Amino acid sequence: MKTPSYAARDRSTWRTAAIWSAGFVAALWVSEIIDTVLDNRLDAEGIRPNSPEGLSGILVAPLLHSGFGHLMANTLPLLVLGFLVLLAGLRQWLAVTAIVWVVGGVGTWVTGGEGTVHLGASGLVFGWLTYLLLRGFFTRNAVEILVGVLVFFVYGGVLLGVLPGQPGISWQGHLFGALGGALAAWWLPTRRPAAYALGR
Repeated sequence: MKTPSYAARDRSTWRTAAIWSAGFVAALWVSEIIDTVLDNRLDAEGIRPNSPEGLSGILVAPLLHSGFGHLMANTLPLLVLGFLVLLAGLRQWLAVTAIVWVVGGVGTWVTGGEGTVHLGASGLVFGWLTYLLLRGFFTRNAVEILVGVLVFFVYGGVLLGVLPGQPGISWQGHLFGALGGALAAWWLPTRRPAAYALGR
């Protein structure tokens, strides 16, 4: 039986990453379409800080958005950053996403203002971003460091969103999503897939 070539494995890795990234974002669009049909009633299911009833929002808040404009703003970063995380494999993406999802959600629930509702996938954007920025420094992988540098040049300015002050923006979700990404970069081992390998 022939062993797949590096090029073939690269193509398979990139194709799988693209499919899963696009599929996840497509699911968010389906969710927003359903919410629109239901007169935005799903938006009330976001994270409601310091409320026992609002704890369930931790599980669903990243799947909900306050309109198509909100979702459109997140779509391209989700596609790009999700794809880059997925190049390390689906298991890695699931683990990173789970950590960002939980840390971002719990942190928002604890620190968010009373009477507010927090929703949207921007916490994942910040988490994936910080994961990609820091991962290479923990793994000491030259290619992952380079990816982090490139990501910083393209999306580094987004990190200002962790600062409070902009009305209607969940800086808590951004901040704790970013902290979740940093935790994932430090804690999770990274296998070196064909798409990132050096010295073949």
